[in-house]
Amino acid sequence: MTILPHGCLAVWYFWYFAFIGAFLPYFALYLQSVGLSAGRIAVLMSLGQLMRLLSPLLWSWLADRGGRRVRLVIGSTAASLASFCVVFLTEDFVALFIGMAILHFFWSASLPLVEALTLGHLAEHPERYGRIRLWGSVGFIAAVMGVGLLLDAAPIASQLWVSWALLLGTLLSALTLREVKGHADLVAGPIVAVLRQRKVVFLLAAGLLMTAAHGALYVFYSIHLVAHGYGKSLVGVLWTLGVVAEIFVFLLMPRISLQVSMRRILLACFALAVLRFMLIGWAVDFLVLLVLAQLLHGASFGAHHAATMAALNRWFAAGQQARAQALYGSVAYGAGGLCGALLAGALWESAGAAITFSAASALALAGLILVWRGVPGDSQGAPVR
Repeated sequence: MTILPHGCLAVWYFWYFAFIGAFLPYFALYLQSVGLSAGRIAVLMSLGQLMRLLSPLLWSWLADRGGRRVRLVIGSTAASLASFCVVFLTEDFVALFIGMAILHFFWSASLPLVEALTLGHLAEHPERYGRIRLWGSVGFIAAVMGVGLLLDAAPIASQLWVSWALLLGTLLSALTLREVKGHADLVAGPIVAVLRQRKVVFLLAAGLLMTAAHGALYVFYSIHLVAHGYGKSLVGVLWTLGVVAEIFVFLLMPRISLQVSMRRILLACFALAVLRFMLIGWAVDFLVLLVLAQLLHGASFGAHHAATMAALNRWFAAGQQARAQALYGSVAYGAGGLCGALLAGALWESAGAAITFSAASALALAGLILVWRGVPGDSQGAPVR
């Protein structure tokens, strides 16, 4: 296997997550600046999770059946770029709702397909997954820091132009991707028998709760910090700390997984997530504790994501991988993200930030219980990607 597919995948991850770094932390601030209420902001920010619930299974079914993952990634990214232009044309809630819904319908297709593509290219070297995926974290850091610094000196609307440019970069990088050799010959096969297994059901349900717990973070974290007097550049630094922790976890996971079972890794992730969201909700005025909370992103997202990817890759056959990735994305990032965002929106104005993040902590605690009860401890030495 040549290095070229790995490098192209790394570049794609960089641009993909750079867009998220420019969009996710700051778009809510833009929506607030045009006068939208917290409830409407939560609805618009949750559209990504809604579309990740509805659309990835369609895209992945097409990919597993036809073996044309790269074409689907290119087409869906081009459609995302076009639909994003609605933000330059209107500030009306209904129009933004329609435009963002179309954007996320196509945008949600890309990641599960490229995840499956990456695992396919790394069939003989699965330990390299983290080294490729970490470039997405680097892209996120570059964007979140750059936009944070930009917004301290420029109007909030400049964030829209940066996001559009990063979408264009994602499209151009998608043009360099290559299909996995022999993928078209793989037998897709049904996945119902695997889905009925207790461990799969509990892992998916726990993933839903973990992503739901992050809903308040993704929708209101920047607003929460700005309301307590933090500058936008410092907000960017705090977002960046979480992603730096994520990068270190991706690099260390192959070694950690040789010593610790997947079940114990997941239990630690959920326990630390409980602590993280309590700190964000109740210790916002203490910068040191906020820094600690952001470093725990390495566990609540990084280690959790890596361990879950390892389980999906091990439990599902090669011809089922696109659907397995899409199913997890739909259940965890779709249903979980949607419920978490809407719950946060409902609590934010009525109960306040501390209660909203306490609810997030409770969701993480529920996920810990599911892992404790349903994920077996039989994965000692399993290779976490």
